[in-house]
Amino acid sequence: MKKLLRPLGLFLIVTLVVMQFFQSEKNNNVSATAVASDINRIYPLPADVQEVLQKSCYDCHSNNTDYPWYDNVQPVSWWLHRHIAEGKKELNFNEFASYRIGKQFEKLEEITEQIKDDEMPLSSYTLIHTDAKLSPEKKTLVIQWAGNLRDSIRATYPADSLVKKK
Repeated sequence: MKKLLRPLGLFLIVTLVVMQFFQSEKNNNVSATAVASDINRIYPLPADVQEVLQKSCYDCHSNNTDYPWYDNVQPVSWWLHRHIAEGKKELNFNEFASYRIGKQFEKLEEITEQIKDDEMPLSSYTLIHTDAKLSPEKKTLVIQWAGNLRDSIRATYPADSLVKKK
């Protein structure tokens, strides 16, 4: 048994060391296009809402992630990279203005639902980033902002433009 454990342990150590040479691409893509398409370029974003979104959402839902120290350790970096890519695919505040109006309307509703259901921010994120946890007051703040923005969009655009496209 000992003869088997030693080579297996050595293999695992070598594998972990080799993995460190394969780093994920960083999500720090703040470009002029992204800035021009940012949500706050087309909609009023009060400073207190901006602060909550920045602290609790932007690491996974923007083009600029503030990486923790452990992002430099594989396979954790791969997991974070995949998680961030999935978050950006679902909602990207830096590209929000480039979404068609119906998608913007939809995303605001999803923000509200996910905050109400305590699905966002993810518990795996707030475990380390404790300052990203949303207090009841912060939840109410973001939910009211998203609701007011949806009402404004509903009043500005025809109803058929707000219907989900298939």
